[in-house]
Amino acid sequence: MLSVSHLKAGYKETMILQDISLSLPKGKIVGLLGRNGVGKTTLLKVLMGLLPVSHGVVCFGEQEWRKNRPEQRARAGLAYVPQGREIFSELSVKENLLLGLEPLPKSQRPTEIPAEIFQWFPVLQEMLNRKGGDLSGGQQQQLAIARAIISNPTVLLLDEPMEGIQPSIVQLIRDVLVKIAREKDMAILLVEHNLDVVLSCSDYVYILDKGQMVVHGSCDELNEELLHEHLAV
Repeated sequence: MLSVSHLKAGYKETMILQDISLSLPKGKIVGLLGRNGVGKTTLLKVLMGLLPVSHGVVCFGEQEWRKNRPEQRARAGLAYVPQGREIFSELSVKENLLLGLEPLPKSQRPTEIPAEIFQWFPVLQEMLNRKGGDLSGGQQQQLAIARAIISNPTVLLLDEPMEGIQPSIVQLIRDVLVKIAREKDMAILLVEHNLDVVLSCSDYVYILDKGQMVVHGSCDELNEELLHEHLAV
């Protein structure tokens, strides 16, 4: 569904990513692991069109996406939940969710929140009229993910969604990601430091180190030696 080949990108003259290749198939969760500062968030920003590509190819299906702007990518079916959630704290939960429908043509936008959002995240229905800024961290993360998936994207990019979240909510979010990947045939790229979460839900894993993909394979193919070599602080 979404793929990159021999990608190089960075900030001005500093190339953070070197010769990156990655594929996100439909209905699969792909985990992206790596230490802090190795380029994981940079890669997500490149995929979303927030940073330019210096070299290489970004493809969405059969379409080459190197020059597509972020709003074009969103309308085509790419959704992004950045680190830090970035919900609108002064807007209500309902207003935040309705903003997630903006990528859809006006004729296709529902006037009410789809019921499946509340099936996945029941707490949001209870707090529909509460301001986003009044929610707990775990509730805000549920809101951020719900806002991203409310338009039924084909690809979902997540940057550290489990950061600072209590274990019960981590489990809830993990279970929801597995459900939407399978039920919606959605491709998910999960950037996450919680190794147990990544290994428990991912179909395939990449490890990024110093701007390069150094390991890729199924979870069964990742041994302790590889994980320690590239992830241990």
